[in-house]
Amino acid sequence: MLLDFEKPIAELEAKLEGMKKIALESDVDVSDAVKSLETKIKSLKKETFSNLTRWQRVQLSRHPDRPYTLDYIYEIADDFVELHGDRTVKDDKAIVGGFGSVNKQTFMFIGQQKGRNTKQRQLRNFGMANPEGYRKALRLMKLAEKFNKPIVTFIDTPGAFPGLEAEERGQGEAIARNLKEMFMLKVPVICIVIGEGASGGALGIGIGDRVLMLENTWYSVISPENCSTILWRSWDYKETAAEAMRVSSYDMLDLKLIDGIINEPLGGAHIDMRSMAKEVKKVILQHNKELSELSVEDRISKRIDKFCSMGVVSE
Repeated sequence: MLLDFEKPIAELEAKLEGMKKIALESDVDVSDAVKSLETKIKSLKKETFSNLTRWQRVQLSRHPDRPYTLDYIYEIADDFVELHGDRTVKDDKAIVGGFGSVNKQTFMFIGQQKGRNTKQRQLRNFGMANPEGYRKALRLMKLAEKFNKPIVTFIDTPGAFPGLEAEERGQGEAIARNLKEMFMLKVPVICIVIGEGASGGALGIGIGDRVLMLENTWYSVISPENCSTILWRSWDYKETAAEAMRVSSYDMLDLKLIDGIINEPLGGAHIDMRSMAKEVKKVILQHNKELSELSVEDRISKRIDKFCSMGVVSE
């Protein structure tokens, strides 16, 4: 799938492939032209992806080839045992979680999971969790706390499921309880936005000692499309909304709402998934080492202070 701003790059890459094909099928020497075009493509890529608008980053965060939670877990962890169910209603497939080891250190991995095709998307409910999903996540967090294992959450959701049945089963209460309980967890908690970070659906697993975002992701109380719909009664102003809302990772860092940005390969995380997972793994181990050196009381105190200071303005 090509995004609009990627089309000029794709056209040059198609031209490059044509040149290489000519070189293979004939005796014509096009090596200089190939080299020149490769340099031009590299320069255009660098220019394009270093000057993305906020809306273009939103588009990249939703790219269908982008790595999802399980992609990262299976690439990062040496082994992974998925755990199921909230012990009350059912197993919500929109949220996955379980124990996995990284460099002989056991972590509890939890995250929203989307699907690649229609069948998977229906199974995962497009990454939109029901109350039982958040209750499953909290059960796993408490299990990690019991065995003194650090927690890593991967955030990637367009929001909590807004259906009537979700509200009937206590969607708001489930998310609110997660917020309260995550503040008081005695183990290190690292939260990483790997795609979309929308609304309370993202925040329900987003309270941590470290909150990080991949470069081409977004984090906000509402999506640009829904914001546009509310303010202008049309989706046509979604780009304007994205700019006004300042949803990008760089905006979140400037506003001190996150603790760091994880750089992506040129072109996005889906261009080189293994390289992206390797960088995420490195960041997880680094932050876990720093957090493990703090006492439980100090870690909880810093976690609470961090979130309580957000939105405070002095004049």
